[in-house]
Amino acid sequence: MNAADIRCANDLALYEKLITAKDVVRVNEQIARHEAEGPTGIRRNLLSSAVRLTPSMAPEIAQMADECIEKLGVVLPLEMFVYSSPQFNAACFKPEDERLYVMFSSSLLEGFSQSELKFVMGHELGHHVYNHHAIPIGYLLRGDARPDPQLALELFAWSRYAELSADRAGAHCAQDMDSVASALFKLSSGLTSKVVEFSLDDFVSQADDMVLVDQEPGKGAPKSDWFSTHPFSPLRVKALKLFEGSELYGGKDSRESLEVGVQAILSLMEPSYLEAKTDTAESMRRLLFAGLIAVADAKDDISAEELGVFERFFGKYAFSDKLDLEKTKATLERRSKEVKTRATETQAMQVLHDLCLMAKANGGVEPEERLVLEQVAKVLTIPSAFICQTIEQASDLD
Repeated sequence: MNAADIRCANDLALYEKLITAKDVVRVNEQIARHEAEGPTGIRRNLLSSAVRLTPSMAPEIAQMADECIEKLGVVLPLEMFVYSSPQFNAACFKPEDERLYVMFSSSLLEGFSQSELKFVMGHELGHHVYNHHAIPIGYLLRGDARPDPQLALELFAWSRYAELSADRAGAHCAQDMDSVASALFKLSSGLTSKVVEFSLDDFVSQADDMVLVDQEPGKGAPKSDWFSTHPFSPLRVKALKLFEGSELYGGKDSRESLEVGVQAILSLMEPSYLEAKTDTAESMRRLLFAGLIAVADAKDDISAEELGVFERFFGKYAFSDKLDLEKTKATLERRSKEVKTRATETQAMQVLHDLCLMAKANGGVEPEERLVLEQVAKVLTIPSAFICQTIEQASDLD
């Protein structure tokens, strides 16, 4: 079984869609022009700020890397580095000068077993093997020219599936699902088994608890995980358990069954109120409608770009000369109260999250737009810190 065979189907499907998106093409062309001027300095920065892990210095790590390289079919020469940090972290950089670079934090190398390290290493190499760096999500979501909210939502969704593909690559290298789960536990908690006795069942049950009360995912978990580029770690473990039971890992379940199960798991992070037919979903859409109008009209008139964003959510003819902007904006508080009454906390946060993406669409959030977001957050009783987090959220793959 090679790396291409185990790639998550939704990762590949969204990747093929996004790689041809106008904004993605534009940013990639800008990056290519910059790279044509000379090396971006990745290797120089690593050599000056981290320690290179040579085979003589770290023979066991080098051996693990060789095994992962063979399993995943990596063809570029690999250089590994370690940097000083108390945080468990690792990263794979876009190749430069026909070399591939992977960096680990010192605490990760010291706190993880060999099998756990092999999973992390395979995960990072998986991002390279699947060419995930060709979707420059960090540039797109944090650059001066922001993508429209619909593209941003697709980027968030793709990134989560891309992480699952990388997880599969890591599991393929480690061939030890218990170590894979314990590695994800350590990455999520920052703890080692020396402090807390790891229980796979208890860890996975945290994901199950997310849907016990009114179908509200995230109850008792950090709410920011539901609007991030990475799946919440217990969900990643559940997805990997499905992978373990599939024919891709030597199990009995079909690939089709695996992908359906994975999509069901991650659907918890992708609320579908834009299409759902419930009264709650209708209230959420009505708030989004009024909120988008209020944000777009907060400073000056609604621009052509803002109108385009609005139409991507509600259709080409939803906005017309007959639409009374002031009357619509006046309904914002009432519609916010309606969502507060009908929706769960996470559902309310989803609407506010999408409004924040709208505000970011034109390159930044103006004070007048921020005031609208604060007003909605106040009625929904959502801390204003959530607005800051959504606007400033980091988005790179790791």
